[in-house]
Amino acid sequence: MGAAEPLSGAPRYGVLALDLPGHGRSEGLPLASVEAIADWIPALLDAAGVKQAALVGHSMGSLAALDCAARHAGRVSRIALIGTAFPMRVSAELLDATKNDEPLAQDMVNIWSHSAYAHYPSNPGPGFWVMGENLRLMQRQRPGVMHVDFAACNAYAAGMERAAQVACPALLVLGRRDVMTPARSGRELARAIRGARVVEVAGSGHALMAEKPDDVLDALIGFLQPATTSAG
Repeated sequence: MGAAEPLSGAPRYGVLALDLPGHGRSEGLPLASVEAIADWIPALLDAAGVKQAALVGHSMGSLAALDCAARHAGRVSRIALIGTAFPMRVSAELLDATKNDEPLAQDMVNIWSHSAYAHYPSNPGPGFWVMGENLRLMQRQRPGVMHVDFAACNAYAAGMERAAQVACPALLVLGRRDVMTPARSGRELARAIRGARVVEVAGSGHALMAEKPDDVLDALIGFLQPATTSAG
């Protein structure tokens, strides 16, 4: 990894798209707390030979990026928090479903994550089904991982304290129709981060990268322009 030369004046970045332990193709057990994920990130950067990176995180990943930036400040150049809020409480019904009825939990999350059940004609391309894709990704998770993740979000209590400790530039990208991490809660978190910028995406729920990919990308490119390496 490292800096990439711009092509025709366009910004270029070295990007590390990661699977957390126990997720996707990564081995091991899922990390049981936001703090544990935040502490794992510098180890990942060490393994990749990266001294400092911009962190881009969505939902639980945004809390990990926030916590890492506060407690490992020398490793983080800036943070972009997408679909974020604090506290990131999980309803008792959903938390129970993640433990005892994963198919039900997946349906609940899939419905609540999106601004509409059907996105035609605003799908990114022919044959692209936003909700179907998200459901299939959740179905590919190993049993038990969903509960660990949602329990970690629900238990995280240090958000405002960490926000006050962040010294690097910060961007929050919020969905105006997000019912899982409402934009009003994201704005409250932003006020606790010195100099934080907020971009609100109209017509998007919690799944911003799927529903409004161009809006998210535009916000990130503008924010990361001075950066050379990102991980998230």
